[in-house]
Amino acid sequence: MTWNHFVTRIGIALLLALTLATGCTVNQVTGKRQLSMSFSEQVQIGSEQYGPAQQQQGGRYSVDPDVNVYINQVGQAVAAPSPVRLPFEFVVLNNDEPNAWALPGGKIAINRGLLVMLEDEAQLAAVLGHEVVHAAAEHSANQMRTAQIIGIGVLVAGVAAEKMENENAALIGLGAAVGAQAFQARYGRNQELEADNFGIDYMVTAGYDPMASVELQQKFVELSANRNNNFLNNLFASHPPSQERVDKNKAKAAQLPSGKRNRSAFQRAIAQLKKDQPAYNQHVKALAAATNEDYEQALSLTNKAIKSQPNESLFYITKGKILMAQNQAKSARDAFSKANSLNPDYFMGQLGLGLSEMKLKRYTTAKPALTRSYQLLPTSIAVFNLGEIEVQQGNRSQAIEYFRKAANENSEVGKAAQQRIQELTGE
Repeated sequence: MTWNHFVTRIGIALLLALTLATGCTVNQVTGKRQLSMSFSEQVQIGSEQYGPAQQQQGGRYSVDPDVNVYINQVGQAVAAPSPVRLPFEFVVLNNDEPNAWALPGGKIAINRGLLVMLEDEAQLAAVLGHEVVHAAAEHSANQMRTAQIIGIGVLVAGVAAEKMENENAALIGLGAAVGAQAFQARYGRNQELEADNFGIDYMVTAGYDPMASVELQQKFVELSANRNNNFLNNLFASHPPSQERVDKNKAKAAQLPSGKRNRSAFQRAIAQLKKDQPAYNQHVKALAAATNEDYEQALSLTNKAIKSQPNESLFYITKGKILMAQNQAKSARDAFSKANSLNPDYFMGQLGLGLSEMKLKRYTTAKPALTRSYQLLPTSIAVFNLGEIEVQQGNRSQAIEYFRKAANENSEVGKAAQQRIQELTGE
């Protein structure tokens, strides 16, 4: 048997197993027969993945919590016409990328970076309606199923992959490295056209102007034609824009009644975001400088961002990362402590605090921070250092258990964990 035949047979076997586990049904949104994941399984997967997916992509935006309330209200209104009664939930992520995504079970997120590109509530409704359809029509569930069949895997609440050589490098690069592990759907032409088509129906039923969907796609086509960096890659990979989508949306919108735009309400809702955009721009530049190991410039830019918006925990986290790279553990600890006082529910601040306390050999204070970080998002670097704390405290069996978790990963941290297991057990 050739390798290709073997792979084909394995793929067919997996597909048959998944077919037996799920079954073929008529989708309530599209009316098409398709391999369908059970309702309860979709909800379970979405619920399990939602927290880790948010953590890996910046965590929830927290400077102005009312924005999350507003987005959820608009999202619920747009989702109401869906024939699939999923427990829809909508959040804003503290992420510069202009993107939005949907998990199975109706768990939807929109990035801060996309919100500031929109002009009114109708355009927001177009984005959220599109994502509602991806969830309700099982597009995201099908993407996960395909990933499982070909062996890619999906985001799970396990040890996240990090390929770091030391703690300082980990702190500088961890956000990007962990974020890269998040499940990223790759919707095809038909799925995008379906999401546009039914999404327009939902937003119109909710009272919004369908022309907003045309404007949204026009905006994306223009961005795609004019992009000169990788900043928009995830948006275009997951939601490929095309003139065909613009034309089809325009033809459909022309047959539908106009509706509300709610520009003033939208602009009021994102006023703080717009006001703080210069500070976020400084922060992006600071990250670029840190990547190039120009830490003095990075620190200067980060301090400017903090001065503009002192309530953004993300800025203090970056400051802490830079100070750790400069071997200023005490100052880094203070920066991470401030970040956690502003937003205790983002894993990166807790991780940074734990690692900076480890540098200072303050193991009793490092332990709760690392534990909380691991609860928010399991990472090998957190669990490895928890193992080191247990060694210091004389808890050999608990240390080995932590190291075994970290050793499951093919990374520098994983290799270090394997070494520590060998030292402690002789294996």
